[in-house]
Amino acid sequence: MLNLCLRAQICMLRKEYDHNMEERLKVGILGGTGMVGQRFIALLENHPWFEVTTIAASPRSAGKTYEEAVGGRWKMTTPMPEAVKNIIVKNVNEVAEVAAEVDFVFSAVDMTKEEIKKIEEDYARTETPVVSNNSAHRWTPDVPMVVPEINPEHFQVIESQRKRLGTTRGFIAVKPNCSIQSYAPVLTAWKEFEPYEVVATTYQAISGAGKTFKDWPEMVENVIPYIGGEEEKSEKEPLRIWGKVENGEIVPAVSPVITCQCIRVPVLNGHTAAVFVKFRKKPTKEQLIEKLVNFKGLPQELALPSAPKQFIQVMEEDNRPQVKLDVDYENGMGISIGRIREDSVYDWKFIGLSHNTVRGAAGGAVLCAETLKAQGYITKK
Repeated sequence: MLNLCLRAQICMLRKEYDHNMEERLKVGILGGTGMVGQRFIALLENHPWFEVTTIAASPRSAGKTYEEAVGGRWKMTTPMPEAVKNIIVKNVNEVAEVAAEVDFVFSAVDMTKEEIKKIEEDYARTETPVVSNNSAHRWTPDVPMVVPEINPEHFQVIESQRKRLGTTRGFIAVKPNCSIQSYAPVLTAWKEFEPYEVVATTYQAISGAGKTFKDWPEMVENVIPYIGGEEEKSEKEPLRIWGKVENGEIVPAVSPVITCQCIRVPVLNGHTAAVFVKFRKKPTKEQLIEKLVNFKGLPQELALPSAPKQFIQVMEEDNRPQVKLDVDYENGMGISIGRIREDSVYDWKFIGLSHNTVRGAAGGAVLCAETLKAQGYITKK
């Protein structure tokens, strides 16, 4: 439940963003030719607040129209939006030139972690807000890593980050890893029952690696029991989301302890998680379901454009959620939970499903940007 202080903030935010929404903000996509960049472009077609006006990518794509640069590599199931086909792709390394044309950027660049850190800070220092899908800055102490329904208050550290960067408008904000979306919100909804030990196994789609079955035929009828770096992210990132803002930094929580295995499975879109939880306070099944069904956050209170009306749906059927049937719940921005049942070793267990390139990647970043816009952090230049 939202506390009174947050409700007061919501009332104030509603007043702030209800006015002056007529003119859409100009958006740039860094790394716009890759799979996540394409997902950004697909999701932002006809967005009421944001308009893609600039696309930047590697030097080999620069100077071509977006349609030419992508060629036969368009990986979305929906057609490439007409509005972007003839945009001339810019060199992502020409920071000042790209930044001059936009109000803010989404980052989905494919570089080394150090290169990403540098280029995102370079853009921020041009007074251009950066909302990143990348992992490079997820552990930078003054960079907020946010699931808007869970920890929008972490955006407060932007003020400290701006002091470090020497900016008045520019900053970096990131969204967390796709693998945690199908269980971290559930554990958040159950916070009052004090979960203290969690075992999770994630079954992750190939689009999480930027691939389709055409790109990765080895994954057909195959399972790979390893995804580089995913297990550490899956165990540690929820603790940062549940952390507190102290002295201009995010201090991670220390509980619950999470151990995770991450497995690549032959699915195009949709990460499934099998999760076991121990609680200090012993809830009933009815209490667990009630907390999930009623769980909502700032995006729902503000009715943000990309926010799911019902963030978490609870499914009673024994064979749900299923990727084929449920991955697009709430346009891919909702989370589906099923098979909530008592366990013989742990207290309770459940199955979670989330769309890894919508809620878990580009869609989650778009919702972060909408929240930042509503809070006044992103404005027209």
